[in-house]
Formats: sequence, structure tokens, C-alpha cells
Amino acid sequence: MESVLKTDPLPEMFNDEEDLETFMTLPSEALIRDLENLSGDIMILGVGGKMGPTLARLAKRAAPAKRVIGVARFSDPRVPEKLKQWGIETIATDLLDREAVNRLPQVENIVFMAGRKFGTSGASHLTWAMNTHVPAIVGETFKKSRIVAFSTGCVYPYVSALHQGATEDTPAEPPPGDYANSCLGREGMFRYFSELNSAPGRLIRLNYSIDMRYGVLHDVAQKVLSGRPIDLQMGHVNVIWQGDANTQILRSLLHCTTPTSPLNISGPETISIRALATEFGRILDKKPVFEGNEGTEAWLVNTSQAIRLFGYPTVPLPNMIDWVAEWVSRGKPSLGKETHYEVRDGTY
Repeated sequence: MESVLKTDPLPEMFNDEEDLETFMTLPSEALIRDLENLSGDIMILGVGGKMGPTLARLAKRAAPAKRVIGVARFSDPRVPEKLKQWGIETIATDLLDREAVNRLPQVENIVFMAGRKFGTSGASHLTWAMNTHVPAIVGETFKKSRIVAFSTGCVYPYVSALHQGATEDTPAEPPPGDYANSCLGREGMFRYFSELNSAPGRLIRLNYSIDMRYGVLHDVAQKVLSGRPIDLQMGHVNVIWQGDANTQILRSLLHCTTPTSPLNISGPETISIRALATEFGRILDKKPVFEGNEGTEAWLVNTSQAIRLFGYPTVPLPNMIDWVAEWVSRGKPSLGKETHYEVRDGTY
């Protein structure tokens, strides 16, 4: 079992993935305090994705006395082995299998991370099943649990880049496309069972978590470095450091509502893609190549509510830019999963 380390000043760079993940999962004093005040253990459904393993490790480091259980199909056998090394219990389960879900332990706290986005075109039925049917199974099975469920800012309509982004009160009216609309269906399933069972929850409308190996900053930096064109159609984004996103999501277990309700999580800045690419160009000594015209509207969220609850993210945008530039310039590992942030027609 890992010990909790004190938070040091932000590093200038990361030597490797182990160094990156160790820093990313350092718990803050606020998270440690919150999880001490949280009754019950924590189970993470869909733990095998980009954010799941570090979220699980962060929870275990902040609350070593709690059971932290990671559930996924685990198609990559390296993931459960890594989780076990970090003191996290693992259960291999297909969440589309109702009987298998029924066999999972009943715990007080659920973080729901399962979902499907890429590959939707040509297999939309599976996207709808993962994004709406699975939440219905989970909502029905865990009637007494707090459920903090991942959603997305894509459930909002495009909003003006000048007006600070969509708030939680902005009507959820996504543009056409199976992904965004099935995510709205996911929220509807969790809301239905929360209402039915008087079960507390939160719907986390997350916009673009990043670490050095993936995310909008990684995508833009790689294109600048390689000279590939940068599409400006989606001219503005929000991003947040993955460690900050995971911290806020875990702390949301202490801020659930009955019935469940949305909470926007991202960084506070509205970031210009053109300005971001220009800064990477300066650092990497490369001239960015642009194509398309900047739209006046984008998928953007206002994070005022999260800031009131948790304060500002601890890692500022300039540090993230420097870290990503150093990482990609040295050819360090990438997850090979582009965000496709520039897509405007809902096709993934």
C-alpha cells in the first residue's frame, strides 16, 4: 500500500510515465479530509479507461483505509496488474451483463466512468447501449449508493466564445450525433433512478481532461511539431489537468444532490486554439499551419459552481503547456487517442 506524499512545488518536467502518474495521484489535503468524512467504500465502474487507473490510485492514496474497487472488462491485462500493485481491488465484469453487475458488491459510493465515444459511426447501437442501457442497469442495481457519473460538456449546445461558457442551467440541447445525444440519454437514466430511489448523485459534465500523453494540448502540440494543419473550426476549448479533474470528481461524492444534478468540471479559461498553437510554435520553434475559419461558437462550459465548491485547479494552463511541449518534443509515450475536439457534426 502506498504512502501519502506531501505536495511539493510543481515540477518543471516529468522523466517518464511512472514519474507523471506518481505526481498526478498526489492527494491534496482537501481530498484527504473529504474522504475521511465520506462514509463507506468506493467502487469505480469503467476503471480501465484513460482516467480510471489514476482516479483509483488517487482515491487509495487519499483514503488508504477504504476499499477501492476497480471494475472493467480489463481487455488489457496490464491494467488490473497495475491497479493491484497500487492496493486497488479489481473485478473483471461486462457492465452490459445485468447478472454480472448484480453480483458486484453493494458499496456506498460509485464513480461511474463507463461509456463509448469513438467508433460510434457504423456501430451506433453499441454506443447507445453503453451510454444509456448500462446506466439503467447500474442505477437500478445500486439503489442506495451515491453515484457520481461521468458525462460530458457535449450535452450542451454550442455557445458563444465570448460569454464564459454554458452553465449548469443552460438547457441540454446537443447538436445532432449519436454520441452527444446518447450521453444526454445516460444522464436521463441516472436522473430517473435517482428520482425513483431518492438516491443522491452528480452528473459530471467534463470538458477535456489532459495529461502529457493525450488531450487537446497534446493533439495541438503534436500537429505543430509535425507540421500538420490545425483545424480552426472549433476555435476555442476548455481543459483541465487530469489530477485536478480526478480530485474534483472524488470530492463530488461529498456534494451529491437528491435527485442527481449536473456539475461542470474543467479549467476556468476559454482557450483559443490559434493562440495555443502559436505558443507551442514559439516553444518548439515551429511555425503552426492553420486551416479553416474560427467559429464564433464552441462546446464550452462555465465552471463557477465547481470553483465555489473546490477552488481553482492547482495546475495552471501555462504549466500544462510547458509540460506537454517538453513531453512531445522528446518523443515520450502517447496513448495514440486523439480527442477530435475539432469535430462539429457529432461524427466520431
